[in-house]
Amino acid sequence: MQYNLVRCLKQSNLEATMNPLRTLCVLACLLAVAMGNPQSGNRSGRRSNSLDNVEQPSNWVNPREVEELPNLKEVSLKKLQEMSLEEGATLLDKLYHLSQFNHVFKPDYTPEPSQIKGYIVGERGQKIEFNLNTLVEKVKRQQKFGDDEVTIFIQGLPETNTQVQKATRKLVQAYQQRYNLQPYATNDYSNEEQSQRSSSEEQQTQRRKQNGEQDDTKTGDLIVIQLGNAIEDFEQYATLNIERLGEIIGNRLVELTNTVNVPQEIIHLIGSGPAAHVAGVAGRQFTRQTGHKLRRITALDPTKIYGKPEERLTGLARGDADFVDAIHTSAYGMGTSQRLANVDFFPNGPSTGVPGADNVVEAAMRATRYFAESVRPGNERNFPSVAASSYQEYKQNKGYGKRGYMGIATDFDLQGDYILQVNSKSPFGRSTPAQKQTGYHQVHQPWRQSTSNQGSRRQ
Repeated sequence: MQYNLVRCLKQSNLEATMNPLRTLCVLACLLAVAMGNPQSGNRSGRRSNSLDNVEQPSNWVNPREVEELPNLKEVSLKKLQEMSLEEGATLLDKLYHLSQFNHVFKPDYTPEPSQIKGYIVGERGQKIEFNLNTLVEKVKRQQKFGDDEVTIFIQGLPETNTQVQKATRKLVQAYQQRYNLQPYATNDYSNEEQSQRSSSEEQQTQRRKQNGEQDDTKTGDLIVIQLGNAIEDFEQYATLNIERLGEIIGNRLVELTNTVNVPQEIIHLIGSGPAAHVAGVAGRQFTRQTGHKLRRITALDPTKIYGKPEERLTGLARGDADFVDAIHTSAYGMGTSQRLANVDFFPNGPSTGVPGADNVVEAAMRATRYFAESVRPGNERNFPSVAASSYQEYKQNKGYGKRGYMGIATDFDLQGDYILQVNSKSPFGRSTPAQKQTGYHQVHQPWRQSTSNQGSRRQ
């Protein structure tokens, strides 16, 4: 038995370059035979809405199921969208568990910096395009860049998908309102969006008058890095070299602070899906190079990591910035239920998806939609949440600790797991109309006081 096991393992390694899923099948079956433990793994616990479950390779894998898995090239966002929420989650669950055997997926896909496009949203709402090699030079040409907050959004999935495109558009439009950047042509908005936009702009104008600000004063800068557009299929998605990409983006952030004099205290880095982990590595790289931490990193439905470097931890973790927060909307689908941040938010508890999401892609994009809603002026506290260890505990009003807000207005002193309820349609927050704030990011602007005390880095 032992001889056959070793011989088969050697044979599976020879076949690895030919068919990764075939290799996974062999390894899975061999492991099942070698271990033969009927008590290992409990798939039913995967849907229990508990934060205490730990995902383990389980005994539900069998040769027939693995043989029925599609080729990696056949797995796409479109295919996942065509599946029901449970079907998509089950497929991804199998692929993830199988990927952990023998580290079959190697993190060796690194698009060149010139292939990674993006844009700066200008004061007139125009897209100022760049690639990662030209980002810093393009920023240098922007007047008053970095006078206020700088938000950098790293998109993790391709915008060829309609759900990804819509969520990204919502986030950009929300920041255009927040930072008083002229919006794109109004025909980009639906009737519902136009109504929400008008209401938010009215509140924003009233707020600025109260603060004595000019209506056309720019109050922040937005950069969008379209990393997801460089991912063409699931194989590239699963083998994305998170470490190398994070280091590249982290080095660009160092250049921004050193050559453009953008203080790190005003940089907010946001990553969606796999880009959440890239953002975490970028934050660590920035700290390694400068000795300072970015102010905040926000993870929007961070994914499972399929291709992990051997003998090395990777991905997002608390400590990658002064404050790290994560929103999990597809914990058992495209995302992960793993605790990654200072505070992890689980709308409607950790589950496959959230209310109103029909598939895993839509569920994953809801994190971006929720955050975008909170960015719109007046909506900062649309998502009140309570610390709890399970959705059942939350529903029974057995939560503990202070109340917190998910989204842009999250307090920096929140710690642990927070749960909240959301609506199935926009507006998604359960607390509308929200409480009015006297200034953007009032609840987390410690950098303003520190920079005024220490003197400006622009001098």
